[in-house]
Amino acid sequence: MDHVLGYCVSNDVTMRDYQNKSHQWLQGKIWDNTTPLGPYIVTPAEADITKAGISTTLNGEVVQKSDLSHLIFSIPTLIATISEFTTLEPGDVILTGTPSGVGYRRDPQLFLKDGDTITVTVEGVGSITNTVTAEAT
Repeated sequence: MDHVLGYCVSNDVTMRDYQNKSHQWLQGKIWDNTTPLGPYIVTPAEADITKAGISTTLNGEVVQKSDLSHLIFSIPTLIATISEFTTLEPGDVILTGTPSGVGYRRDPQLFLKDGDTITVTVEGVGSITNTVTAEAT
Protein backbone atom coordinates (compact mmCIF):
# COMPACT_ATOMS: atom_id res chain seq x y z
CA MET A 1 0.00 0.00 0.00
CA ASP A 2 3.05 2.29 0.22
CA HIS A 3 2.80 2.59 -3.57
CA VAL A 4 -0.79 3.93 -3.54
CA LEU A 5 -1.01 7.71 -3.97
CA GLY A 6 -4.75 7.74 -3.48
CA TYR A 7 -8.21 6.89 -4.70
CA CYS A 8 -10.56 8.49 -7.18
CA VAL A 9 -13.87 7.57 -8.77
CA SER A 10 -14.08 6.17 -12.28
CA ASN A 11 -16.94 5.31 -14.59
CA ASP A 12 -15.63 2.07 -16.11
CA VAL A 13 -17.63 2.23 -19.34
CA THR A 14 -17.66 -0.79 -21.68
CA MET A 15 -18.35 -0.70 -25.41
CA ARG A 16 -20.31 -3.98 -25.43
CA ASP A 17 -20.52 -4.32 -29.21
CA TYR A 18 -16.71 -4.38 -29.41
CA GLN A 19 -16.24 -6.39 -26.23
CA ASN A 20 -18.29 -9.20 -27.76
CA LYS A 21 -16.32 -9.37 -31.03
CA SER A 22 -13.92 -11.86 -29.39
CA HIS A 23 -13.39 -13.76 -26.15
CA GLN A 24 -11.14 -10.96 -24.91
CA TRP A 25 -12.71 -7.97 -23.16
CA LEU A 26 -9.91 -5.43 -23.62
CA GLN A 27 -11.15 -3.91 -26.90
CA GLY A 28 -14.39 -2.96 -25.14
CA LYS A 29 -12.55 -1.01 -22.43
CA ILE A 30 -9.91 1.16 -24.10
CA TRP A 31 -11.84 3.67 -26.21
CA ASP A 32 -10.84 7.31 -26.10
CA ASN A 33 -13.15 9.43 -23.94
CA THR A 34 -14.90 6.48 -22.28
CA THR A 35 -13.34 6.11 -18.84
CA PRO A 36 -13.78 9.33 -16.92
CA LEU A 37 -11.81 9.70 -13.68
CA GLY A 38 -12.04 12.18 -10.88
CA PRO A 39 -12.88 14.76 -10.00
CA TYR A 40 -9.98 14.59 -7.52
CA ILE A 41 -7.71 12.17 -5.64
CA VAL A 42 -8.24 11.31 -1.99
CA THR A 43 -5.20 9.99 -0.10
CA PRO A 44 -5.37 6.74 1.91
CA ALA A 45 -5.02 8.85 5.08
CA GLU A 46 -8.18 10.77 4.13
CA ALA A 47 -10.46 7.80 3.43
CA ASP A 48 -10.81 4.24 4.67
CA ILE A 49 -12.19 2.51 1.61
CA THR A 50 -12.15 -1.05 2.98
CA LYS A 51 -15.94 -1.01 3.42
CA ALA A 52 -16.86 2.18 1.56
CA GLY A 53 -20.18 2.15 -0.26
CA ILE A 54 -20.13 2.26 -4.06
CA SER A 55 -23.10 2.98 -6.29
CA THR A 56 -24.08 3.84 -9.84
CA THR A 57 -27.12 5.95 -10.61
CA LEU A 58 -28.56 6.07 -14.14
CA ASN A 59 -30.98 8.92 -14.86
CA GLY A 60 -31.77 9.23 -11.14
CA GLU A 61 -32.28 5.48 -10.51
CA VAL A 62 -29.76 3.45 -8.49
CA VAL A 63 -28.73 0.54 -10.73
CA GLN A 64 -25.68 -0.71 -8.81
CA LYS A 65 -25.03 -0.63 -5.07
CA SER A 66 -22.54 -2.49 -2.91
CA ASP A 67 -19.48 -1.84 -0.78
CA LEU A 68 -15.77 -2.31 -1.35
CA SER A 69 -15.48 -5.14 1.18
CA HIS A 70 -16.78 -7.28 -1.71
CA LEU A 71 -13.77 -6.73 -3.97
CA ILE A 72 -12.66 -10.11 -5.32
CA PHE A 73 -8.98 -9.17 -4.93
CA SER A 74 -7.47 -6.79 -2.40
CA ILE A 75 -5.63 -3.71 -3.64
CA PRO A 76 -2.20 -5.13 -2.61
CA THR A 77 -3.03 -8.35 -4.50
CA LEU A 78 -4.02 -6.38 -7.60
CA ILE A 79 -0.78 -4.37 -7.48
CA ALA A 80 1.33 -7.52 -7.02
CA THR A 81 -0.43 -9.44 -9.80
CA ILE A 82 -0.34 -6.59 -12.32
CA SER A 83 3.34 -6.02 -11.50
CA GLU A 84 4.06 -9.58 -12.64
CA PHE A 85 3.22 -8.79 -16.27
CA THR A 86 3.75 -5.04 -16.66
CA THR A 87 5.78 -2.28 -15.07
CA LEU A 88 3.65 0.04 -12.98
CA GLU A 89 4.80 3.66 -13.11
CA PRO A 90 3.85 6.69 -11.01
CA GLY A 91 0.52 7.98 -12.32
CA ASP A 92 -0.75 4.59 -13.51
CA VAL A 93 -4.38 3.90 -12.64
CA ILE A 94 -5.79 0.53 -11.58
CA LEU A 95 -9.55 0.10 -11.82
CA THR A 96 -10.82 -2.47 -9.33
CA GLY A 97 -14.11 -3.42 -10.99
CA THR A 98 -17.77 -2.73 -10.54
CA PRO A 99 -20.56 -4.07 -8.31
CA SER A 100 -23.22 -6.45 -9.54
CA GLY A 101 -25.98 -4.94 -11.63
CA VAL A 102 -24.11 -4.48 -14.91
CA GLY A 103 -26.70 -3.64 -17.58
CA TYR A 104 -26.11 -6.45 -20.04
CA ARG A 105 -26.53 -9.05 -17.25
CA ARG A 106 -29.92 -7.67 -16.20
CA ASP A 107 -33.23 -9.11 -17.31
CA PRO A 108 -34.29 -7.17 -19.26
CA GLN A 109 -30.91 -5.90 -20.35
CA LEU A 110 -30.13 -2.22 -19.80
CA PHE A 111 -27.81 -0.37 -22.18
CA LEU A 112 -26.67 3.24 -22.10
CA LYS A 113 -28.08 5.58 -24.71
CA ASP A 114 -27.44 9.10 -25.93
CA GLY A 115 -28.42 11.64 -23.29
CA ASP A 116 -28.31 9.29 -20.29
CA THR A 117 -26.75 10.72 -17.14
CA ILE A 118 -24.60 8.43 -14.98
CA THR A 119 -23.25 9.14 -11.52
CA VAL A 120 -20.74 6.85 -9.81
CA THR A 121 -20.20 7.44 -6.10
CA VAL A 122 -17.64 5.99 -3.71
CA GLU A 123 -18.26 6.86 -0.07
CA GLY A 124 -15.46 9.01 1.32
CA VAL A 125 -13.94 9.52 -2.13
CA GLY A 126 -16.57 11.42 -4.11
CA SER A 127 -18.80 11.25 -7.16
CA ILE A 128 -18.39 11.67 -10.88
CA THR A 129 -21.30 12.46 -13.20
CA ASN A 130 -21.21 12.10 -16.96
CA THR A 131 -23.64 12.33 -19.84
CA VAL A 132 -23.61 9.67 -22.55
CA THR A 133 -22.96 11.04 -26.02
CA ALA A 134 -23.51 8.80 -29.03
CA GLU A 135 -20.57 8.51 -31.34
CA ALA A 136 -20.98 10.58 -34.50
CA THR A 137 -21.42 8.34 -37.53
